[in-house]
Amino acid sequence: MDRVALSLIELGAVVFCLGLLARLAGRIGMSPIPLYLVGGLCFGAGGVVELSGMKEFSHLSGEIGVILLLLMLGLEYTATELVTGLRRSWKAGILDFVLNFVPGAALAALLGWGVAGAMVMGGVTYISSSGIAAKVITDLGRIGNRETPVVLSILVFEDLAMAIYLPILTATLAGVSFLGGMQTVGVSLAVVTVVLLVALRHGHHVSKAVHSENSEVFLLNLLGAALLVSGLAAALQVSAAVGAFMLGIAISGATAHSATRILEPLRDLFAAIFFVAFGLNTDPTSIPPVLAWALVLAVLTAATKIITGAWAAKRAGIARPGRFRAGAALIARGEFSIVIAGLAVTSGAVEAELAALATAYVLIMAVLGPLAARYIEPLVKKFSRPARPEPVPA
Repeated sequence: MDRVALSLIELGAVVFCLGLLARLAGRIGMSPIPLYLVGGLCFGAGGVVELSGMKEFSHLSGEIGVILLLLMLGLEYTATELVTGLRRSWKAGILDFVLNFVPGAALAALLGWGVAGAMVMGGVTYISSSGIAAKVITDLGRIGNRETPVVLSILVFEDLAMAIYLPILTATLAGVSFLGGMQTVGVSLAVVTVVLLVALRHGHHVSKAVHSENSEVFLLNLLGAALLVSGLAAALQVSAAVGAFMLGIAISGATAHSATRILEPLRDLFAAIFFVAFGLNTDPTSIPPVLAWALVLAVLTAATKIITGAWAAKRAGIARPGRFRAGAALIARGEFSIVIAGLAVTSGAVEAELAALATAYVLIMAVLGPLAARYIEPLVKKFSRPARPEPVPA
């Protein structure tokens, strides 16, 4: 069969199946990310049927998916919100980083995966899924709860930390020297600082440059600007994803809301293909040997996220049930963990088993997170000691 025809048939079948998986996920009330990963595992090397015609398209479309994910994330924040969230949550953010980065990095070191592997697995276990957390909070009707601003502040800190972490990771995977790595970090910090200053003082000019009342023109301007900025960022070794995130922050006001509405279907399509592509490049037979480690990491980092959220909520004066709700909302890992693992796999600088471990870990956490958020409050109330009655004065 003609190669183009084969690619079109395979692409059509995959996209159609993605729609079915998303519908199934919606009916059972879970994130579709685990189903997308499982779908990719079934149709990649070592799966039920290998889709060889998808490889060329999936690589570029996966890159676009990452760019759109980070662009949309940036659109959710203004520069003022980022700065305010950073001031409010920096202590909890540091605790979150230490407690959740160390387990993944330590396991990679134990397995002999070197500095690059430790950097990757640390990031995989550190970053919570903002998308899953937001969906869980909304579905459970907890938007107005006192602990929700605490959760969102920690998520904001994590997202901003990615703007520093990703360039360091990119330099590490590229085998750049220590001096070169420090230069990359310096460039990254300078870019982040400049963009935040521009967004704070001149964000309306950036918004005006991409905005248009014509939805077609607006979409073309947005997508073109995102790809251009991401490409320039990648050329500076800052990370294409960080470039997209910074562009999203610089767009504000009504333009940001309109951009979110226009880009959301496109983001969902390319992001879904990205998750499938990651699964396609992971041999399912490599998962069983690392499944026990994935379970150990899942249990350990679920506990550390609960500790993080509970500590931050306690500092905010929130009662015990709210503290545990805050911690449970942070458990899920998803899109960013796969983005980090995807960067590592593409670079070829890490062990093949790392992709399998990351896949198994995200599958577990993406399912465990929403379940924990839903059921942790009843469990806390069930096992909490009843308060002692105050003595009646004589």
